[in-house]
Amino acid sequence: MTNPSLVLVGAGLASGLIALRLSGLAEAPAIDIVEASDRPFGEHTWSFHAADVSADDLEWLAGAVAHSWSGQAIRFPAFERRLASAYASITSVSMSEAVARLGNVRIRTGAAVERPEPGQVRLGDGQILRSGCVVDARGFAPNAALELGFQKFVGLEVECASPHGVDLPQIMDATVDQLDGYRFVYLLPFSPTRLLIEDTRYTDGAALDPAALRRDILAYAAVRGWVVAEVLREETGVLPISLAHDAAAFWVERPLEVPQVGMRAALFHPTTGYSLPDAVRVANLIAAHWPIESAPLAAILRRYSLKQVARQRFYRLLNRMLFRAAEPAERVRVLQRFYRLPRPLIERFYAGRTSFADACRILIGKPPVRISRALGCLFEHQVRRPRETT
Repeated sequence: MTNPSLVLVGAGLASGLIALRLSGLAEAPAIDIVEASDRPFGEHTWSFHAADVSADDLEWLAGAVAHSWSGQAIRFPAFERRLASAYASITSVSMSEAVARLGNVRIRTGAAVERPEPGQVRLGDGQILRSGCVVDARGFAPNAALELGFQKFVGLEVECASPHGVDLPQIMDATVDQLDGYRFVYLLPFSPTRLLIEDTRYTDGAALDPAALRRDILAYAAVRGWVVAEVLREETGVLPISLAHDAAAFWVERPLEVPQVGMRAALFHPTTGYSLPDAVRVANLIAAHWPIESAPLAAILRRYSLKQVARQRFYRLLNRMLFRAAEPAERVRVLQRFYRLPRPLIERFYAGRTSFADACRILIGKPPVRISRALGCLFEHQVRRPRETT
């Protein structure tokens, strides 16, 4: 594979899904995934609701799925609820193993990229990988065209001394002290004694104190009556939550002829931070046009991104209500109100398919924020910082 048909820059979720999807084609391309670190796919857990993707997508994703469940649960100060919404998780290990089974894919680790170009990738050591199609999937890069809040978290995968009793993913336990804004604990039961405990905060700033969140996780475990026998691994993250997005300005700063995917292209759910549904759609889009060269694919993906930004206006409005209209300690009331809504509406929300009727249902009734504050952030231009001019 000295001249691969496709080079993917960055070994993350988007690259892994593109490799999986294209490897299922009748004429699968040779693929190089180029990763600067020595840890392809990092230390992550990527979860999704079964309703986020189609039945056909679930088939080709199956090889990468590490765990799946028939439902999920939530806890708020005012109520608890179990939802019959199937849920699944892909881990860094399961993604690595799935990609390793693909005979047409090679991963190059420790390969710093100087810059991706339409027909080649220049590596830091002087090597040049030539390909008709090069895709940049190196992860999120700050951009002045995006006004953001943040979802930051620390997760500890632990082995408990005895069964923990959690049978379904707990996607939100908001009965905890509301620190740093909106705080909840996320639980994934991997076995009767193994559990991922993740402390998550929706905050105005991106600063993360892993040591403090580790202490809070272990304190939460103690309150739940779990004795942690061993901490197996740790994952951390700071995800962007979009309040305003000037799509035209965003793309002006991106290379015109190099396709951008995943978080690099700001393709994520503005409210949840989940990126897997969009990564699946992009993988399908590339497969539908394969074979294709860099420049035309870049144009296709840019059009897709612009359409997504337009479709996601409502989510950014909700985010402004959460981050700018609601006092940090009161944000839990906004989410508590949302999770009383019908299950199909919640599923469509996570999938990014909220209808006009859904939006009306979400907004109807007495808002859990002050009207005066809400009026100050109804429109995106009201929260955008002035752009520097030269």
